[in-house]
Amino acid sequence: MSIVFELFKIVVGFILLIKGADFFVDGASAVAKKLGVPELVIGLTIVAFGTSAPEAAVSLSAALRGNNGISIGNVIGSNIMNVLLILGLTAIITSLKVKRATVRVDIPVVIGSTILMVFWGLVGGKLTRLTGIIFLLILIGYMVYLFWYSKHAEDEDEGDEIKDLRTWTIPLYLLGGLAAIIFGSDVTVDGATEVAKVFGVSDRLIGLTIVAFGTSLPELVTSVTAARKGSADIAIGNIVGSNLFNILFILGMTSVMIDLPYMAQGANFLVDGFVALYAIFLLFILVVKNKELGRKGGILMLISYAGYFAYLLINK
Repeated sequence: MSIVFELFKIVVGFILLIKGADFFVDGASAVAKKLGVPELVIGLTIVAFGTSAPEAAVSLSAALRGNNGISIGNVIGSNIMNVLLILGLTAIITSLKVKRATVRVDIPVVIGSTILMVFWGLVGGKLTRLTGIIFLLILIGYMVYLFWYSKHAEDEDEGDEIKDLRTWTIPLYLLGGLAAIIFGSDVTVDGATEVAKVFGVSDRLIGLTIVAFGTSLPELVTSVTAARKGSADIAIGNIVGSNLFNILFILGMTSVMIDLPYMAQGANFLVDGFVALYAIFLLFILVVKNKELGRKGGILMLISYAGYFAYLLINK
């Protein structure tokens, strides 16, 4: 089949994933608002899940089809790209402020989850059902913390602006968004798999680059747009929340359903896992003192991603 057609499928799939996530988030946020859920919780849970929905759909779809390299590569690649590339680009546009709670709790939770992922993959060679259960339990604990924080934080910011939808349109937003996400993930995985076959590259490389970039587009658009509008303080929170959901929810749900090889031939994520750990440690080091990510930090992040991308090209 024509490579042009497969690339077209990937583009169409990405569009469906992004717009589907937008509609799903709007619908879910409207439901939460009508039920009286605090906006901060909506922003840190529903919106974070919504921007991670493309990764979730692609990873689950790929795993069920046996393309495990795409499944786990998509998550690790997205987490690396979110921090080093997206935050790097955003920080060059404007300095990014970060909340104390993000530095003290959210980023350390991502660091701990990433360490657990890398350790489990190194020791067992794969992420198993037990891994997934532990990830999901950590996620539940984190969600409980978010609800507590929303009730007790004194200097909390307002969440993202929530559309005031008419009640009868909410199911359309939810079902339509979900349908677009599911269909978009199928189209994207199909296209990416065929492209990998044509060029003779591994599912791992496709997952870490092309698919990771496409599923990270919601985070990229959100962060850059926020920075340009002067709302740069939410950019890091969105990225950290998305990375947390990527590991705890996506890898958690996927590994509960099927074992994900971590050190297998054609799907060896040894270096990539450590790069993901380096990325989140670098973010922590850059913001822990002044609670701000400046232009120099952004440049360092972009240089780091350039080095990692060069490694991928050399070791494809």
